[in-house]
Amino acid sequence: MMIMELFHSAHRKGPYFEGWYFKHQNPQGQTLALIPAFHAGKEGRRTASLQIISKEQAWWLEYPEAQLQVSRQSFQVQLGQSSFGRQGTDLHIRGDGLSLCGTLRYGPFTALRSDIMGPFRFFAGMQCSHGVISMGHSLSGTLEVNGERLDFSDGTGYIETDRGRSFPSRYLWTQCAWGGAERGGLMLAIAAVPLPVGGFTGCICSVLHCGREYRLATYRGARIEAWSASGAAIRQGKYRLEVQLLDGRRQALRAPVEGRMERTIHESLCGELRCRLWRGKDLLFQHRDQTASFEYFPGD
Repeated sequence: MMIMELFHSAHRKGPYFEGWYFKHQNPQGQTLALIPAFHAGKEGRRTASLQIISKEQAWWLEYPEAQLQVSRQSFQVQLGQSSFGRQGTDLHIRGDGLSLCGTLRYGPFTALRSDIMGPFRFFAGMQCSHGVISMGHSLSGTLEVNGERLDFSDGTGYIETDRGRSFPSRYLWTQCAWGGAERGGLMLAIAAVPLPVGGFTGCICSVLHCGREYRLATYRGARIEAWSASGAAIRQGKYRLEVQLLDGRRQALRAPVEGRMERTIHESLCGELRCRLWRGKDLLFQHRDQTASFEYFPGD
């Protein structure tokens, strides 16, 4: 049996959280995201959870800490009777108004060439550290959600992770992936970053288009021109990226505050997003996506 480990003891003392975002979409636009997570409050309470998001609904399931095991070396997360990892996802969930069963297999991951956080990963005071595990990979298999069969064959998957103490006090995050002749994807995050004295608003972004990555980030000189609940615009040298949320039904999710899952955020799992990237006056590409994830938290 695979040797599994939990987390470093310092993380287990809290406040600390760590979660993994597994998104699945098929060519028909059916989409499902799964977020297994671990959280430890500063008072010492440690639990695990699974959030499931569809276009129409979201579910929250809480588990004892002992039912979550993680192998970092092979990237495998076991939560209760379900598993999530490099090879795929195997789900056996019944109860609380939810029946979710089935197996999905993943193709090779599309990893970024370097850590999306860049030098930010060395900031000891960062509330939250973001990681992209796969910008896109093929899917096969089926899931059954409350009697509805979802076939993800020839679909696309995406995986990322977050860890730290809290989600930012204000942030925007969006992601989408697309196939076809111009296969690619986008992940953009903008957030307020507190420092011991003052703070700043930073961004990290990766755009994959026709086999090339365009990396826009504060640590590369990117400047945020605008950001709001309707999208964002970023300029970095000769490049300018614009993302616009055209439509999206939002679902309520839980997010961490000092390790405890006590903040309510809202995510559009299947938002309609338009993204455009310019180099100078030349439009490199534009893409309109019907299954984009989008979150905007304006602050408490």
